[in-house]
Amino acid sequence: MKKAIQFGAGNIGRGFIGSLLYKAGYHVVFADVNTEIIDKINKDKEYTIHVMDTVCSEEKVNDISGVISTSDEIYKEIVEAEIITTAVGPVVLPRIAPTIAKGIALRKENGVKNYLNIIACENAIKASSQLEEEVKKYLTKDEVDYLEEFVGFPNCSVDRIVPPVKSENILDVVVENYYEWNVEEKAFKGEIPKIEGMNLVDNLMAYIERKLFTLNTGHAITAYFGYLKGYETIEESIKDEVIYDFVKKAMIESGKGLIAKYNFDEEAHYKYINKIIDRFKNPYLKDDVARVGREPLRKLNENDRLIKPLITARGFNINTDNLLLGVGAALHYDNKEDAQSVQLQSLINEKGIKESLAEISKISGDTDVLDKVEKYYDEVKKLIGA
Repeated sequence: MKKAIQFGAGNIGRGFIGSLLYKAGYHVVFADVNTEIIDKINKDKEYTIHVMDTVCSEEKVNDISGVISTSDEIYKEIVEAEIITTAVGPVVLPRIAPTIAKGIALRKENGVKNYLNIIACENAIKASSQLEEEVKKYLTKDEVDYLEEFVGFPNCSVDRIVPPVKSENILDVVVENYYEWNVEEKAFKGEIPKIEGMNLVDNLMAYIERKLFTLNTGHAITAYFGYLKGYETIEESIKDEVIYDFVKKAMIESGKGLIAKYNFDEEAHYKYINKIIDRFKNPYLKDDVARVGREPLRKLNENDRLIKPLITARGFNINTDNLLLGVGAALHYDNKEDAQSVQLQSLINEKGIKESLAEISKISGDTDVLDKVEKYYDEVKKLIGA
């Protein structure tokens, strides 16, 4: 029996990566701290994915089991696994690293010579490499040598909108039809697993930044504009013609940066932008502005969806007024239920816009960006009609 472990039994774990592993013939072990979800997986041993798009369909996923990721049972699963994937969120990766490290140490102790590949399917650049470095902190030199011989950590980019739609069955999940999973081919150890839907690439950073600068940038800016105008969902927000216009212009600016950096085909990239915006309009997804806008400090990081496309485009002397406007909108995000949002507003109250952004985004030397963001912070509500 081929065995895969999916750390994170949430909507993305079940609705995207876990289902692809199941279709590829793996018994999928979901590992999570949520006892309700894990108990339900072990009781039902199946769930349904509802594909909600222009054409709707259902997919059954079975041949699954669950394990509490903090229990000792997980180590046996790691020893037997051929592939491990994660969808836990970038901030949680360091927390699962000790568990994965102990499992790898046990593989060495048990004389396991089979290859294991670990793919962190997170919205972060080089998440698998980050996880590998965290895992190594808990291993001896001999165990690190074993890891480097038998354990691969291919980086990837993932793209599928899986909104938190509540179903009668807590395991069932709603997804859009579109998905993309690009994995760096050369980083695998041993034979590359045959998984339909896993696209092997040799220029992963281009795919990562294409997705980050297009889907994630557009999604976040739509959410922050939508928040300012009192909309609850991404669909409502993007249907607002003023928001649509500003978001598309921002995505074109980030796209020009990508075209200049990676020599993408211009016409093909603009078609990709239009496809992404059509996905935002999907009436079935009901994706919350609060979900997409959460954790603004992370999203304002210099390597994330708001600042990196801005700095990249400016590096090629591309006009970035609409991306700057999006950053200005993000700094208004004030959601008392989101810890990072509370921190952000506290920082702004204490230090003001320019100093706060310089600290969060590490762009203190770029006074032109800071001046323009402060200007757009003051003007954004008027510009979008909030």
